[in-house]
Amino acid sequence: MPLNKTKGNLALAEYGDIFNVGKLHDGESIVEIPLAELYPPDFHPFQVNNDEAMTRLVENIKRYGVREPGLARTRVNGGYELLCGNRRRMACEIAGLPTLPVIIREMDDDSAAVAMVDSNLEQREKLLYSEKAWAYRVKLEALDHNGVKGDMLSVEVLVEQTGESKNQIFRLVRLTELVLALLDKVDAKQLAFNPAVELSYLSQKEQSTVAAAMEMYAVKPSLSQAVRLKKMKQAGTLTIEAIDKMLSEAKKPPKSEPTGSMRFRKYFPPEYSPKQIDEVIVELLTDWKARAAV
Repeated sequence: MPLNKTKGNLALAEYGDIFNVGKLHDGESIVEIPLAELYPPDFHPFQVNNDEAMTRLVENIKRYGVREPGLARTRVNGGYELLCGNRRRMACEIAGLPTLPVIIREMDDDSAAVAMVDSNLEQREKLLYSEKAWAYRVKLEALDHNGVKGDMLSVEVLVEQTGESKNQIFRLVRLTELVLALLDKVDAKQLAFNPAVELSYLSQKEQSTVAAAMEMYAVKPSLSQAVRLKKMKQAGTLTIEAIDKMLSEAKKPPKSEPTGSMRFRKYFPPEYSPKQIDEVIVELLTDWKARAAV
């Protein structure tokens, strides 16, 4: 069956105009699957939020339809595991569409993990630190299980795919060792990336203490503090009390309100000294007292 002809911009054509429906490789085909039969993977590192980007996707689907099918595999318990297209599935649900076009592909767990990560890395322009960290870890583990063709190491595959250095990839993966309370703070930019990497070497109990202290004292651990905590951990001298003390001391005391005559600084020329301000105030008060006594 020949491809249907499209008019105008090919990017605005629906999937049926782009793909040779029914004759994909290895006997695959694009099938309209009811949304109720599509399930997210048991572990999906990519967030699906009903945000501004979702609103734009919904409007786009209402106007042009779904232009790219999702990717799924059959589930043992029935239905399909949607590896790629969970944002499109939500958008279809919001738009009131009953189905999503999906490519059904039989894959083992490792192949499914790689497909899920690759498709999302390619299609998502912005990723949270947590999303990228878990995506890299999932793919590295899947590649290590299956083995990498040739002489390449699994991390070298990611270097080639993402353009990130080996060191940066390993540092990102370290974030998966953070407790959720700290990882959420990294995503929210309440904890910088470099200190977070150092804190990932602490135990979960120690990390939870750091998170609690951050909330209590309204502080962000600096890189030097995080390095000190890591070194104390490695030396076996890190305690819960030491963590609390370090972060409590980092809190800057609030600026105290000016007292005495300095409260009236704003009423005087900037070149006036504190002594001159005092003299003027005393003179005015003396005059006021004399008038009040009459």
